[in-house]
Amino acid sequence: MIYTVTLNPSIDYVVRLSDLVLGITNRTVSEEYYFGGKGINVSLILSELELESTAFGFVAGFTGDAIENGIRSERVRTDFIRLPTGLSRINVKIKAAEETEINGQGPDINDDAIDKLFERMDRIEDGDVLVLAGSIPKSMPDDLYERILQRLKDKKILIAVDATKKLLVNSLKYHPFLIKPNRQELSEIFDVTISTEQDIEKYSHRLIEMGARNVLVSLGGEGAMLIDEFGHKHKAGVLHEKVINTVGSGDSMVAGFIAGYLLEHDYSYALKLGSVCGNATAFLPGLATREKIDELLKKF
Repeated sequence: MIYTVTLNPSIDYVVRLSDLVLGITNRTVSEEYYFGGKGINVSLILSELELESTAFGFVAGFTGDAIENGIRSERVRTDFIRLPTGLSRINVKIKAAEETEINGQGPDINDDAIDKLFERMDRIEDGDVLVLAGSIPKSMPDDLYERILQRLKDKKILIAVDATKKLLVNSLKYHPFLIKPNRQELSEIFDVTISTEQDIEKYSHRLIEMGARNVLVSLGGEGAMLIDEFGHKHKAGVLHEKVINTVGSGDSMVAGFIAGYLLEHDYSYALKLGSVCGNATAFLPGLATREKIDELLKKF
């Protein structure tokens, strides 16, 4: 089984306006909503690829009900911890001449709720996959990922960590199967300016020396680079279509990479499927669909 963790899921409410004028009533041209959170995005893409997953996390209130009901399907099981107070957050994404975001805080998560999450983690068995993605809410201990990894360190599972700075670096001693920094995050980890392919390769190898098994660096419009656990470099470009939405592209890449590896046990194919999934999300208003993924696979 594949398990994903989303500590602070959301409903992303996207409103489109011809222009945003402060101080008056603005009316939308169109609007959409999506169920968000990095781990949830991974689960939804895995479902498109016909792989089952279980989504862990915390939900609260009527918005939490909507998130849980909205993502539950034959291939996405939910095992959220319900909090007694508060509301799962709503993030407002305003698309006008300029883009503006208003992100909610989400509910407070106490120690009892965290203990319940650990109890769910104990169900993970040898051969399973765990995806830890995103930041840790302010109401939770900032070493939560480390505590999860420490709890699971004696199990033979594949762990992917998609986080930034200290969260990512502190996970390396547990030898995660996959980490996915982007170029900026790689620069921030080592406090350097990374501008060349040689720089990316050099610092990816450094992360492997620090404990990562595979380092996947997303490069936006330049594609992606993978340094695998055997020290081999793999590169993937991008397809050229109109970019509509970049939110969730990195999560889609993680999901595609994991799916590709589980299906073929080949890192070149894993990178290809991951890149295609990331591209497919970028070319659609929401997350990638199976139809778009299949279309792009023929071109990649």
